[in-house]
Amino acid sequence: MIGASGVISGVRVSHSVASVDDIAAASGATQREVVTDLTARDGVHEAFCLHTCNRAEAYVVTDDPATGRAALASYTERVDDDVVVRMDHEESLRHLLRVAAGLESIVLGEDQILGQIRSAYEDARGVDGLGAMLDDAVLKSIHVGERVRDETDINEGVVSLGSAAANLVAAERDLPESTALVVGAGEMATLAARALADRGVAELVVANRTLPHAEHLVGEVEVDAEAVTLAAVDSVTRDADVVVTATGSDEPVIARADLDDGRERTVFDLAQPRDVEAAARELDAVDVYDLDDLEDVTDETREKRREAAGEVETMVETEFDLLLEQYKRKRADEVIAAMYESAERVKAREVETALSKLDLDDEEREVVESMADALVGQLLAPPTRSLRDAAAEDDWATINTALQLFDPEFGGSPPAFVGAVAGDDDADMPTGVVTDDD
Repeated sequence: MIGASGVISGVRVSHSVASVDDIAAASGATQREVVTDLTARDGVHEAFCLHTCNRAEAYVVTDDPATGRAALASYTERVDDDVVVRMDHEESLRHLLRVAAGLESIVLGEDQILGQIRSAYEDARGVDGLGAMLDDAVLKSIHVGERVRDETDINEGVVSLGSAAANLVAAERDLPESTALVVGAGEMATLAARALADRGVAELVVANRTLPHAEHLVGEVEVDAEAVTLAAVDSVTRDADVVVTATGSDEPVIARADLDDGRERTVFDLAQPRDVEAAARELDAVDVYDLDDLEDVTDETREKRREAAGEVETMVETEFDLLLEQYKRKRADEVIAAMYESAERVKAREVETALSKLDLDDEEREVVESMADALVGQLLAPPTRSLRDAAAEDDWATINTALQLFDPEFGGSPPAFVGAVAGDDDADMPTGVVTDDD
């Protein structure tokens, strides 16, 4: 782990501006692969990646924003620039907190995103992608996500894309008279299966690559249910009135021909990339929906949660301010630690020089060394307080000046972030940093 220095840069391709296909293109690699690739790039100290069905996001920590933007350019090279949102330091932090709180989800306040962030955190940790800055940021986002769900009503009503899909199906179909096929047994498919069962579907079939996983899901629902393997999908699809797909397959698992028998069906493709062949939309008897169609389904829930969302917005801003203060304290402490370390070197050298000229016993030597320690502590106490005050006020120019005043005796270069925000008039500066020119 590095110290709490550097700036965060982020980039996202999400449902607010991008299609399902755009998001699929951006998230072609796994989260671990993205983090591994980013941390291998010159100047990148940390990286974090979040892939869900409706977003693909990546964040890096570098010494300056320009290096961060350059490192992230390859992440979005497979999509058009007009669906890419680039985020500076503060926008990246605020956005990550909003995502965890459910404010950026298609279903406002949905619960699933919090588990996805936890998984992404473990993926990044697993490949040594996290350092002091992003570790603090992601853990803070998880804390915020837990708080808003414990202390507000943001997740009342429809709480997942799976339940939103079930609501859409229920509006078009008489579920107590229908047979539903759920393809997949992961988190999204599980939520959809439970939601269909709760709404009284007559019969449920769960198809999955691994049969025991499908059987486990079948055992969780209180309806007439059957588990099959993916190899049986084409046959069980023919008997289904409702089809919900949510696998991690790179290729479609349901072909147009599987649905082309004249039977009226409602199909909801929750997967990204798509599970249902695009040509299936051409069939007159089949209504095919995907993630891009969820906005209308969630309008009612969004209206119900609007008041709670205002409370969550306030909570997010408060936690965002606390996170910035946390970074400031750590950055100030990093500078102060460097100052004390240099002072200790000077003290040790001068004490050794003095003791070499004196004939002292052990007790007398301890007195001299204690006096030197006390002098260093007393001399550095006022600048320590001033540096912490300067950090609290975003006055990095003062911090840089203080370090230069100690030069050459205190030697060394200032931490990289100090140079980025105060030492170069032409350098890109993180949002929120105050300089003498502001």
